[in-house]
Amino acid sequence: MSTPHWIRPLIHKIFRQRFFWSRLTRYRPFGRLVHRLLFEEDQVFYLPANRVIEINESADAGDVVGVPVPSAVLEHFIRAAGFHWLMDFCICRESAGCRDYPPELGCLFMGEAARHINPRFGRPISMQAALAHAEKCREAGLVHMIGRNKIDALWLGVSPSRKLLTVCNCCPCCCLWQVLPMLHPRISEKISRMPGVRVSVTNACTGCGLCTRSVCFVNAIGLENGQAVIDADACRGCGRCAGICPHNAIAVTVKDTAFIDKTIERIRNAVDVQ
Repeated sequence: MSTPHWIRPLIHKIFRQRFFWSRLTRYRPFGRLVHRLLFEEDQVFYLPANRVIEINESADAGDVVGVPVPSAVLEHFIRAAGFHWLMDFCICRESAGCRDYPPELGCLFMGEAARHINPRFGRPISMQAALAHAEKCREAGLVHMIGRNKIDALWLGVSPSRKLLTVCNCCPCCCLWQVLPMLHPRISEKISRMPGVRVSVTNACTGCGLCTRSVCFVNAIGLENGQAVIDADACRGCGRCAGICPHNAIAVTVKDTAFIDKTIERIRNAVDVQ
């Protein structure tokens, strides 16, 4: 049975307390319960913006022409899915009262479980409309997060969670996953970088600090001795810091040109959208 529409204002209130509840997961009994109820078997990836990713190969550049961009992961699942459902709002931006990014650019859900979402939250759409929505989100500066996210199946009141693929379109200011540094590591590791993606600071960095100002949603970048420094363990590879750097001093690279296929395979093992 799908969640009733009245849950929407309740979610707003819970969202505003998300940092408090996230810190409690560090206490083992509560953390175990939260993991089992909300995150067990989850597998979620952030997809870097297409324009910031670089293929770092020792071969000549001509050998890697045609390597797919990160958004190819999302496009693969949109084309493979048997059902597409678009939310009319972003619950995170709506809850936070976001003024910098469009709250009407909501999540995209795919798979059989999405057929049971309350119709007052959104509507079914075609494959072409789903592709167009994804492009519109990228143009607005949002970053895709894709995978099996059990918490969505729970609050939407649909099942089974294995047949619900979530695609969030995240801004740095309101994203629910700003709580990742507070969560117990067993939970936070469910939200990860694409396989092989690495974000690094080059010698071109001038220490201007622009990348540290409300750009990274998990605060994985800071200044040390006048230069930007990235916490590799905390970084989820979204690439926003690289996109905003005025000196092109931050690189988002992959050494394995099969990183798209590997991401697709890991998501496919967690979610069935066909």
